[in-house]
Amino acid sequence: MNITKSEKLFKAAQAVIPGGVNSPARAFRAVGGQPLFIDHAEGAFLWDVDGNRYIDYVLSWGPLILGHAHPKVVAAIQKAATRGTSYGAPTAIETELAELVCELIPSAEQVRFVNSGTEATMSVLRLARAYTGRNKIIKLQGNYHGHADFLLVQAGSGVATLGLPDSPGVPPGATKDTLTAPYNNLEAIEILFNQFNEDIAAIILEPVAGNMGLIPPVDGYLAGLRRLCTQHGTLLIFDEVMTGFRVALGGAQEYFGITPDLTALGKVIGGGLPVGAYAGRKEIMQIVAPAGPMYQAGTLSGNPLAMTAGLMTLKGLAEPGVFENLVESTTQLCEGISAAAEAAGVSLYPTQAGAMFCFFFTDTPVVDWETASKSDVEQFAKFFQAMLERGVYFPPSQFESWFLSTAHTEEAIVATIQAAQTAFREIA
Repeated sequence: MNITKSEKLFKAAQAVIPGGVNSPARAFRAVGGQPLFIDHAEGAFLWDVDGNRYIDYVLSWGPLILGHAHPKVVAAIQKAATRGTSYGAPTAIETELAELVCELIPSAEQVRFVNSGTEATMSVLRLARAYTGRNKIIKLQGNYHGHADFLLVQAGSGVATLGLPDSPGVPPGATKDTLTAPYNNLEAIEILFNQFNEDIAAIILEPVAGNMGLIPPVDGYLAGLRRLCTQHGTLLIFDEVMTGFRVALGGAQEYFGITPDLTALGKVIGGGLPVGAYAGRKEIMQIVAPAGPMYQAGTLSGNPLAMTAGLMTLKGLAEPGVFENLVESTTQLCEGISAAAEAAGVSLYPTQAGAMFCFFFTDTPVVDWETASKSDVEQFAKFFQAMLERGVYFPPSQFESWFLSTAHTEEAIVATIQAAQTAFREIA
């Protein structure tokens, strides 16, 4: 596979961009080799600058649930752009998208749009503290909620991929009110409540962990968190930046039937453009300025391009049968890859939640960061490179989730499974 142009571009990028990339996981540090520079994309496919085509299961790390450059989404963005890219003033389309979000997400009675998932999570936690009058929060090991200082504790994802400790530059005082516990361990949460009782403002978690690979909650875990939060007057926050509209149309909260007090959203809600949002019960959301005293603002929040892309994406996803077919395709792919690994004698632990999935290179169940971290990352790297050579682009880290889109046809799925059969035999 010729990637000469990517190599030249990466060398040039490293001279002016730290590490040559603008987000760490893109650097291929976890899998070795040369990151690809992309020229264009359409449907389920990427083309790099050297002309190589790949079936894409990264999908911009999740947002492109209808595939790349979906004609209706692109046309709507183009039309919106001709009317102006940002006004710094209200538009009707903000309300239209907010109404659809409130219709789909069980916990959402009101929504505030922001510009990224990080902005959504840091804002929703400020809101939780303002509403409860408490300072401490609980986050779970291996759950990633963006790069705000007080959340870079046991953060998984890119931090784990690069083998970094909690980030330098974060003052000790920034995390003094951040408590941590293992994911899928209700007893650890109970211990924290017994210790800090009336001081905990919120628990924030990915209801399906997606930033240490994909790890679903064990039976009773989310219900137990809901019970404890209600008992102690603590807000339950679901970070559905990744799972929103992917695990189910109404997110993980719809799928598992557990309604949080507040929800952070991103990725799919912007249809591939920068966006974030936080939502929840009206009585809590009314604390946000200008309705209430908790300040949060953003110059480009709710800009018409992102609102348009998000609205068209969610409308397309909500059409009859679309999401159900997407989940069926994801299941077909997961079962095919799992069968290929078994036939080759490669130990694999598959996970799936809606249109998200992952394969851990281990022969033991994965339920938290401790068990995920025991996966064979070297074998994953070999598999990744073998698949890349065969025109299949997976996330370049064992500790990321993989994604499917409605643009992935039966032909693309079968081709991926066939490539995996050969790749597994090569690395076995």
